[in-house]
Amino acid sequence: MDSAGTALDDRLPSDRLLRATAVQWSGALVWTSADGTIVGANPGFARLVDSPLDAMIGRSLPTLLDLGGGEWQSVWEGSQGGRPPPGTGALHAPRRDPVPVALQWQHLTDGDDALLLCEMRDFDERERAEAVTRLQQDVLELVAGGRSLRLVLDFLCRQVEACAPEVACSVMLRDDEDRMRVAAAPSLPAAYTAAIDGLAIEPDVGSCGSAMTAGEAVMCADIAGDPRWAKRRDLALGHGLAACWSTPIKDRDARALGSFALYYRKPRDMAAPFHRRLVEACAHLCALAIEHDRARKEINRLAYFDTLTGLPNRQLLADRATAALALAGRTRQPVTLMFLDVDRFKTVNDSLGHAVGDELLAEVANRLRRLFIEGDTLARLGGDEFVALLPGCDAAHASLLAERVLAALSAPLTLADLTLTPTASIGIAVHPDDGMDFDTLLRQADAAMYRAKQAGRNRCHFFRRDMNEQAVRRLEMEAALREALDRQEAGCLDGEAPFDLHYQPQVRLRPHCLHRVEALVRWTHPRWGAVSPAEFVPLAEECGLIDRLDGWVLQTAVAQLGRWRAAGVPVPGLAVNVSAVRFARGDLPDQVRAALATNGIPANDLTLEITERLMMTEEGGVHDALDALHALGVTLSIDDFGTGYSSLSYLKRFPVGELKIDRSFVKELDIDAANRPLVRAIIQIGEALGLTVVAEGVEREAQHRMLEAEGCAIGQGYRFARPMPAAALADWLAGEGKHWAECRDEDCISI
Repeated sequence: MDSAGTALDDRLPSDRLLRATAVQWSGALVWTSADGTIVGANPGFARLVDSPLDAMIGRSLPTLLDLGGGEWQSVWEGSQGGRPPPGTGALHAPRRDPVPVALQWQHLTDGDDALLLCEMRDFDERERAEAVTRLQQDVLELVAGGRSLRLVLDFLCRQVEACAPEVACSVMLRDDEDRMRVAAAPSLPAAYTAAIDGLAIEPDVGSCGSAMTAGEAVMCADIAGDPRWAKRRDLALGHGLAACWSTPIKDRDARALGSFALYYRKPRDMAAPFHRRLVEACAHLCALAIEHDRARKEINRLAYFDTLTGLPNRQLLADRATAALALAGRTRQPVTLMFLDVDRFKTVNDSLGHAVGDELLAEVANRLRRLFIEGDTLARLGGDEFVALLPGCDAAHASLLAERVLAALSAPLTLADLTLTPTASIGIAVHPDDGMDFDTLLRQADAAMYRAKQAGRNRCHFFRRDMNEQAVRRLEMEAALREALDRQEAGCLDGEAPFDLHYQPQVRLRPHCLHRVEALVRWTHPRWGAVSPAEFVPLAEECGLIDRLDGWVLQTAVAQLGRWRAAGVPVPGLAVNVSAVRFARGDLPDQVRAALATNGIPANDLTLEITERLMMTEEGGVHDALDALHALGVTLSIDDFGTGYSSLSYLKRFPVGELKIDRSFVKELDIDAANRPLVRAIIQIGEALGLTVVAEGVEREAQHRMLEAEGCAIGQGYRFARPMPAAALADWLAGEGKHWAECRDEDCISI
C-alpha cells in the first residue's frame, strides 16, 4: 500500500517517516491479505519468530498463530464488522517453543484493497492477568449465548493453551456411574483420551481420579514416580506426559462434578503463579458452565417431558407430529396416531390413592416404551392418556402393534398388596385418510378410543369402519387360533378337533402314476365354519403361532403316512408345507429327523415345500437348516414358483429338488395364450437344472394335455382329485383312484 502516503497532509509525518515508525516499532507488526497470507512485516516480527523477514513474506499467518481454535475467516470478518477478534494467541515459530502473545487487530482499506494489521507483544504479568480476565469474559459470553457445554469447555481449554503453550488442558466430567468422561482435551493425544474415558473414579487412577475422590487439588510433579499413577504410568509416559496438576470442579454443595487439569511434558516441582491463576479461574468457569448446562436441560425437560413417566409431553409430541406429517406429505408415507387410555384408572385412583395410581401409570409407560422402535414417539398427554406417533406405519402394522400393546399391558402386577391386571382401550387414526394435521388426527384417534371403550374396553378401534372391522376380526381370530391350538395339543376326539389334515394326490403325467400326496391343514371354527388357510396361516406367522401349527402338521402327516403303510395303503410319499418363519428357530432338521425315525419313514419319501421368500434370506441359520435337510435326504420344493423373487441364482446355490408352478399360471393356461410361454419357460428351467416340475391347480382336461405336451412331470388339482381326509384317501385309492395306484413297474420312472 505504497499510495497510503498520498492521503497525508503536510502537518503529518511523511511516508518515509511512517515506514521508519513501522521498522523501529517495539512490537511485532504483520500485514495479511484476506486469506491470511503475510504480505508485510516489521523487524519486531522477525525477532519474535527468529526468522528473516524475506522468509516470512508469503507464509500463512494462521499456520503460525494459534488463536485457541478460532477460525481465520471469523477473525477477518470480525475485524470488519465490529466483532473483536481474539486478544491472545500462541505464536508457533519455526525451531522455537510456542510463545504466548497479546494481539491487537486493525482492518485497513485503500480503495479496493483491504489488509489486516496485527500487532503482537510478549505477555508480561499485567498482560497475563488481563488475559485471564478476557478468558473469563469470553467463556461467560458463550455460556450466556446458549452454546453447548462441550463447545464451551473445548474453547476454554484452547484459550488456556494459547496463553500458556507449554501446557495441555483437559476437562473431565463425573457421570452417573461415578466414571470419568472426557469432555474436552483438544491437545492431548486421542489414544490417551480414549484410554482414560470411562475409567472408574478412584485415588489411584491418576491425578484427575485422585482430585475428584479427595475433593482437593492434586499436583503430580513427576508421573514416573508418583504412586497415584501406578496403573496408568506407562500410558501417560508413552504419550509424552510427564507431570499433571488436577483441580476438582465443584458445585454449590461442594460435590465434585469433574476436574480441570494441566498436563506438562517435563517434570516440574510446582506450578507457576500464572498457571495457578488460570486453574482457579478455569475451575470456577467450568462449574458455572456445567451448572448452567444442567439448568438448561432441566428447563427443557420440564417444558417438553412428563415428570412422572419421563415420556415426551403434548408439546413435544405436537412438534414431532408436525415435522413427521410435513415429511409424509412429500414422501407419501402413512403416519399413524395411536391414542391409548387406561381402563378403569379412576377406580384405582379413588380406591387405592394417587400414589398407587402414579405407580400404575409409571409401569404402563415402562411396558409401552419397550414396544416402540427408534423414530416412534410415545407421549403422555396427562392423566391416564398416552399417544404414540408412528411415522411410516400403515393400518395393518398398527393393528399388529395394538395387539402387542394390549398383550403387554395385560400382564398382572402387584400394587399396594393387590394384584392388578391393567387393560387399555386404543383408538387409531391414519394420515392422510383420517386427517392431514396433528389436531385432526388426535381428535379422530380420541373418538375411536371412546368407541373402543363403549365396545367393552381392552380392545382397539380404528376411526374408519372398514379398518375397524378388519382389526376386530384379526383380534378375534388370533384369540380363536390360540384356543384351537391349545385344544388340539391337549387332545380331542376326532369329531371335535379344530384342526384336521386333508391330503391331495400329486400324479405323474407320463406315465400316469401316483407320485405322492400333499398334506393340507384345515381349521373348522364353531361359529365361522371352515376358515381359509390363506387367512389363518399368515396370521399364525405374524402372531408367533406358526411354530406350533407347523410342528403339529409335520408330526401328524408323517404319522399318518406310517399308518397307511402299516395298513398297506399305497401312498408313495408325502409333501408338507413349512413356513419361512419356521426356519428361524434352527431346530427344524432335528424335528424332521425325529418324526421320520419314530414312524419308520425314509427321508426321501418326504418333501418339504418352502417359499421363494425363504431363498432370499441371508441368515446363516436358514442356509444351515436347508443343507441339513438335504443331507438327511429330504426333498426341498419351491412352492408357488414365479410369483415372488424368482432368481436362477438361488436355484443353483441351494439344495432345491423341485419347482411348483403356481396355480395363477395354470388357471388360464388353455384360455390365455400369454400364460403358455411362461409355463413352458418354468418347465425348461427345471429340466435344465435337473429339477422336478409340479403344476398345481390343474382343473380341466385341456390344461392337463397342454402340461403333458410341454413335458411337465407332475400335476396336482381337481382334474385328478380334491383334497380329502386320510380315510377318504384310502377309499379313493381302492376305488376311483385305483388306476393311479396301479402303476406298472416297467412304466414307473425315477423323478
